[in-house]
Parts: sequence; C-alpha cells; structure tokens
Amino acid sequence: MSAQSGGRARDAEQFAASQHRLGSWLAGLEAGAYAVDADGAIVAVNGEAEALLGRSAEDLLGRDAHDLLHRDGNGMTIPRSRCPMMEAFVARRTRQEELAYFERGDGTLLSMSWLVSPLRLGADEVGALVVFHEHESAARHLRGPALSMELLPELERLALLAETTTQLTSTLDVDEALDRLVRLVVPLLADWAIIDLISDNDEVWRTVVAHEENGRLVRREDLEGAMPPVPPASPQPLSRALRGGGSTLATPETYQGPPDSGIAVEQRRLFEGTGMHSAVIAPIRGLREVLGALTLGRSDRPDPFTGTDIPLLEDITRRAGLALDNARLYQRQRKVSETMQRHLLPQMPRVPGLEMAARYLPAPHASQVGGDWYDAFRLPDQALALVIGDVVGHDLDAAADMAQLRNILRAYAWSQQEPPSVVVSHVDEALSHISEVEMATMILGRLETDADGQWMLRWTNAGHPPPLLVAYDGQSRYLDDGHGILLGSHVSMPREDATVVLPPLSTLVLYTDGLIESPGRSLDDGLERLRRNAAALAHRPLEAFTDLLMERARPDDNDDDVALLVVRVPSEDGPDL
Repeated sequence: MSAQSGGRARDAEQFAASQHRLGSWLAGLEAGAYAVDADGAIVAVNGEAEALLGRSAEDLLGRDAHDLLHRDGNGMTIPRSRCPMMEAFVARRTRQEELAYFERGDGTLLSMSWLVSPLRLGADEVGALVVFHEHESAARHLRGPALSMELLPELERLALLAETTTQLTSTLDVDEALDRLVRLVVPLLADWAIIDLISDNDEVWRTVVAHEENGRLVRREDLEGAMPPVPPASPQPLSRALRGGGSTLATPETYQGPPDSGIAVEQRRLFEGTGMHSAVIAPIRGLREVLGALTLGRSDRPDPFTGTDIPLLEDITRRAGLALDNARLYQRQRKVSETMQRHLLPQMPRVPGLEMAARYLPAPHASQVGGDWYDAFRLPDQALALVIGDVVGHDLDAAADMAQLRNILRAYAWSQQEPPSVVVSHVDEALSHISEVEMATMILGRLETDADGQWMLRWTNAGHPPPLLVAYDGQSRYLDDGHGILLGSHVSMPREDATVVLPPLSTLVLYTDGLIESPGRSLDDGLERLRRNAAALAHRPLEAFTDLLMERARPDDNDDDVALLVVRVPSEDGPDL
C-alpha cells in the first residue's frame, strides 16, 4: 500500500544510508577527501579533510564547497567561471592542480594539491570526489620548485580506489559488478583482466577473460568456463590465490614446467591464448571466505608488473571482495524471498468453464516479496472464493503479515457459510488478537451460478480499489458497490455485500493499487488508464490479456508491488459451477 509520506520517509532513509556508506568509503582514503552532490553541496567528508581544513563535519556538510573553500593566493574568493575545479566539476572530467588554496576554519589559507573526479551518487545523480594533500609550503612554491611528481600518482591511485568503491558498491548484481571491475582496470592498469570465482559448492569458474580492442572490451569466451579443482598444496600463483594466499607475479615461464595440477594446465593455456608476458594475481576475499582471484596481464605494453604494483591491486580486490560478498548475499536472499513468495501465492484451482490467470510483481526496490496477494479456492458449497488484498508495506514483514491474514481469511471463509461481508467482519475483529497485521485492504467475493445458469459475483470491499468488469464487446465499468472501511481501523461499522451478474465471456479484473497509483498522476487517471487498456484487450486470450494489461497499465514510476487476479466466465452454453 503506497503513501506519499511513506515514500518521503523511504527516500530520507535511503539518502541517510547512502551518505553513511559514502562517509565510510572516504574514511579509508589516506588524504583529505570530500564528496559533493550535483549542486556542489558537500555530502560527505573524511577526518583527514576535517583536520586539514580546521573545520568539523557539521560545519562542512550541506555547504557549497566552492563558496566555502575555494580561494586564490591572496585569500579572495575565485569567480566560478575562472575556477579550474568548478570547470572540471561542470564538465564531469577528472582534473588535478599542483598548487591551489582552501580557506581553513580560522580564515588562514591551506596550500594544497587537489584532484577532482566525477562520482556517481545514485542512479540519476553525478557529483564529484575531491581528494587533496597539503603542499609542503607556499614559500617553497614561490621560490620556484614544482610539486613532487610522486604525489600525482598517489592522487590518481586514491581517485581510482574511490571510483572502484563507488562503482562496485552501487550494484547488487554480480555480473554487473564484474563488468564494472574489468572496465576500471582495463586499459588503465592492464591489457587483460581475468576473474576466477569460487561457487557456493567450491567449484572454480573462469568467469571473465577480457581485453581492449579498438576502444571496447572484448571477451575471450573460448578461455572462460569451468576450471579444475583447487589443489590443496600447489605453490603456483593462481592456486595460492584461490586458497587465500598472498598476491604473486607471474610470467609464461611460471607455468612452463611440468604442471602440478589441472589449474596449471589452464594457466599455461591462458598465457598462450592471450600473449601476456607479465601478470599479477591477487585473491578476492569476502568477509568470511575467499571468493576468487583477479589476474591483471600485460601483452601490448612492454613494461612488466613489479612488486610495487601489488599493493594497489590488493586494495582493488579488497573492495571488489566486499562488493561481491554483498551482491552474493543479496542474490541468496532474493532467491529465498522468491521461493517464499511462490509458496505464499496459491495455484489457481481448476473450475469447469472458468478461465483464471494471476500475476505477482514485487516492488522494484524491495526484497522480492510484499504484502499484496491474491487467492482463489473452493468453498464447501462449491462456490469459488476470490480474494485480492494488500497489507501495508512491501518487504518481508509485510509478506509475513499477508500470510497470516490469508490463512485467517481462508479458515473463516471455509468454516462459516456466511456472506462475504460477515466473513470479513469476523476476520477484522480477529486480526488484533491473533495476528501481527495492523492495516490491510481486501476484496472477498463468491462466484457461483444461479438457477438460470448465470454467473453471479457476490462481494464485499474492505477499502480496496474496486473490481473492474469488462464485457466481451469492450464495455467496461468499475464495481463500486459493497465498499466499506479497511481492515485494522478499529471502527465498528457494518459491512455491505453487492451482487452482479457477469455477462457471458466477460472478464473480471481484481488488482492492487500498485497497478494504478503513481506519484506523477492522480488515482482517477490510473483507474481510467486501467479501464481503457482492459477494454482494448477484451477479445484477447486470457493469458495474453493478463500479461498485456500488467505491461500497459502499470505506471513506469511504480514503487509498489502488484497483484493481479483475472477471471473470465464462459459463453451462455458453457458449464455451470
């Protein structure tokens, strides 16, 4: 069940969590660093920057970085149009300066060297990362000697590590994370990137073998695939890395001797197939286990890797390991959630003459489960119970509440041969005593044939969007009768039943509000969109009708889960229930 206030709360929580993660990343940098959003306001800062600037995080966060900090050598504010950092920020380019000035909290100037680089803060927002070191002294600069060139690679290294963290932790898809990792290191650090991953059942899979050709990454799928098991004692570099050993340099000669394992054979094949003359191999470690290994290789550039390259590679694999660990954990949770949702949502019963179809689509940013549900089951008198409902929320708690409510409703509907309004009233009274459900909406209907063989629906509506009835000729209308207050309101009000005859070959559409609600338009607009699309699809086979209706009616900016239950009655000479 969506609500504007709930959306704002979720946005605030997501922003706070994102800001916390960004602050944690900056804390790992060995230099002053702060991040700004797309408007140039500071959104995160590390302790080193606070010390260098003589300003607390509270004084920095939310302030315009240019107005607060950027100064010329005389302490005057630099016009934005002449500020090289602002130029790079607006152009979304990486740029560095050997000597510039920030204003400290006490009004004095900090002479420093800086690097600015674009920083993706979210799916649609790009800010910037600023990394800076204190210059040795302004006086030394005025005498003429330039800044040590050793500092520039350090700034570039810090910027690369920050970008690695940002890129890898902003996705929970393993394949996407691996692709981003390869693009970060090729061709900047290496001509080739090879990623070997260990699966949950301890099998090794050569997941990526990639290099750059004419400005684009090309995969060597012939060199990818299943790998032999990790030998328990092999001293060879990849075998050691996959066991969690230290990082190692390797050359073709490393694997030219008699192979000590199947992995050594595959490594010889790799060097021959790629033409690499130098490689460095590092383990990818998660929080609890070794996840795999990253190999960087050089074939085109002549300079080989050296031991001084290992610390940077290990910094990259450390960040990659944390990102992959999170992505794998998310995928495991998602698989569990999908399995849970499949078991919570029922299979449609077979009813002679009736066609039924149902769909469930989870909220895009939730746990693949939620509080929306549908149900259909036979009652003791052979009538068919139809249910559509929505428990507040779209997460695991909502799914658990939904399961409780569904089971309570089934028990009452089966044991009491009462009209839908009476059954729902009993359910509402019981919720606060035997469940954790706080608030929910629901429609309960009884579908059966009368003495004349006509299909009749008797229903009650507890605060839910109204059912939609679509005739075979495309005429459509909402069934607004039988409407009552939602469940969990603790207000004692009588509920009503409504009855309608379903024309031959008509289609009944029960749905949850995720199919019609959108932040960008009114509820009436959503209802009209659903009605028009359903009418246009009236002649379609039911499965196609259901899929196309979900596709066309669901808002693009929907952030809620959706349940859809569709029933089509037979022609006049069809079987009775």
